[in-house]
Amino acid sequence: MTPSQIREILKKVRQIEIRTRRLVTDSLTGQYHSVFKGRGMNFDEVREYFPGDEVRWIDWNVTARTGRAFVKKFTEERELTILLLVDVSASGNFGSTTQSKRELSAEVASVLAFSAIRNNDKVALILFTDQIEQYIPPQKGRQHVLRVIREILFFEPKRRGTDLTQALDFANKVVRRRAVAFMLSDFQAENYRQSLMLTNKRHDLVAVAVEDPRERQLPDIGLLTIEDAETGEQLELNTSNSGVRVRFAEMSDIRAMSNKKTLRSAGVDVLELSTGQAYMPALLQFFAARGRRR
Repeated sequence: MTPSQIREILKKVRQIEIRTRRLVTDSLTGQYHSVFKGRGMNFDEVREYFPGDEVRWIDWNVTARTGRAFVKKFTEERELTILLLVDVSASGNFGSTTQSKRELSAEVASVLAFSAIRNNDKVALILFTDQIEQYIPPQKGRQHVLRVIREILFFEPKRRGTDLTQALDFANKVVRRRAVAFMLSDFQAENYRQSLMLTNKRHDLVAVAVEDPRERQLPDIGLLTIEDAETGEQLELNTSNSGVRVRFAEMSDIRAMSNKKTLRSAGVDVLELSTGQAYMPALLQFFAARGRRR
């Protein structure tokens, strides 16, 4: 890698850091803290009972010893692990707007990662195609998050396909303690429902479904050759034919609805994002809805 390429990588990472840290500071930190709770409660101290305190928290030993009622006080065991499972298969390189699906995934992952470290949580990363491409164990700190962003953006995978099951199974093996797991993918895969259910039992799993508008609607531009980025299969379409455009949109909708049904039936929360659209409103709305539900 040349010095100019390294400078360009560092510049891109820095731009994302500046943009996403501002969003985290302005909008997301409080929501993140309230929606993603710690692993449990730790005993802190006892204090004198006040009317309205829960009777079940009375410390009967101290109460009997002092002759006055005391209650136990607890603090939240806050530290979490945020696990980012990021699809870096070839289909993620597609983008008909100012960014690709992979670039959108990197930016959303950055927001989540900076929210995590502002709450003193750890961040881990799994990059996958149809194999596990890279695993970065959980750590804290800004430098760690910058490395995570850099890898999501610029890691060069060995394979082109997608295997969600393998990624989920790997996550269950390497991350032993319960984590909040975000899977960022276009979910162009099959037969992954069982692994979704298993991972969602072990961890708190959220699916971030990333798509591009051109995957749902074809433009009217005459003859167009489309290629499956993962298989290399090509198909020539006459986009001037309205019937072709309608059928393409129908098939895309059916595929998207099937993926959504699979995710929902596995009990997984779903956040849908599209390139070229502001993701922060959708992210805030998702967190708010999740907070109300819990």
